Amino acid sequence: MLKIVSIPGDGIGPEVVKGALEVLNAVSKTHGFEVEVEEHLFGGASYDVHGSMLTDETLEACRNCDAVLLGAVGGPKWENLPHDKKPEAALLKIRKELGLFANLRPAKVYDALVASSSLRPEVVRGTDFMVFRELTGGIYFGQPRGYDENRGWNTMVYERYEVERIARLAFEFAQKRGNAKVTSIDKANVLEVSQFWRNIVHEVHKDFQEIELVDMYVDNAAMQVVRNPKQFEVIVTSNLFGDILSDISGMITGSLGMLPSASIGSEHALYEPIHGSAPDIAGQNKANPIATIASVAMMFENSFNMPEVAGEIYAAIEGTLADGVRTGDIAAPGEAISSTTEMTAAILARI
Repeated sequence: MLKIVSIPGDGIGPEVVKGALEVLNAVSKTHGFEVEVEEHLFGGASYDVHGSMLTDETLEACRNCDAVLLGAVGGPKWENLPHDKKPEAALLKIRKELGLFANLRPAKVYDALVASSSLRPEVVRGTDFMVFRELTGGIYFGQPRGYDENRGWNTMVYERYEVERIARLAFEFAQKRGNAKVTSIDKANVLEVSQFWRNIVHEVHKDFQEIELVDMYVDNAAMQVVRNPKQFEVIVTSNLFGDILSDISGMITGSLGMLPSASIGSEHALYEPIHGSAPDIAGQNKANPIATIASVAMMFENSFNMPEVAGEIYAAIEGTLADGVRTGDIAAPGEAISSTTEMTAAILARI
């Protein structure tokens, strides 16, 4: 029995999570295992009911399940709340409380969507790399932080163990990919914390000498991702740099609506699409469910050690795209546009 906590969240979250759970239930039937899904509120949906973005009940449920599936959080309705009350603060809290120190974001260009990228087809065709973003340290969590009328301040700090564990995870993933090249991204020419990051990554690399390690400054990396994305296989970087680079990497693939993510720790894991809550299309059956469905595939890869199930989901997505099924975010001019439920049904038909 697999116990999943479902957190639909805000905006398009409930729509895309619904489709992903349908796929989850379908593969559970074809492979003969049981799934128990327990739904909880989070983000603005929770605030409207409980006056809190993240209740103790939701957090406890997340601690006592096998994996968490999250839709999206936030929206203009809650933008004017104090900083520590906003949905984004709740996201930081749940990552910290569950010890989700690594965020895995794939940047994969499907052959059927090469023309959907903002870059030339010959530049993006064949792109397939993974970004390992450190998720519970760095400038988003460093103290002191604050601002007054005349200045604002944040602290970017990393402990040795924080760098070691994310680096080791990236190298282990590279091993599984046939000793793929690892690119460590920092700003060591300017920031002492980045020089520290680089030093520790190289120490960990001594245990993985068969893997090529390349250092790259973050400004150059941002340029290289759009200039020649195929040069990357595995990227490992800090919280802030990973936040920016993974969105750039995602966008070159055609749409943020295509890309899943996994946030994992030593005991817990949370899976979610990298797109936001898209309040402008919420409730209109227009959202692309593929990123959330692919997040379920990542769940089977990382939490349940069922790569064959993940492979079936990925193949169903790829086949559906090859058939020309498109939601609005990935449709070329003149192509027929499918709804959220139609895209989900097309993928389900291939399970």
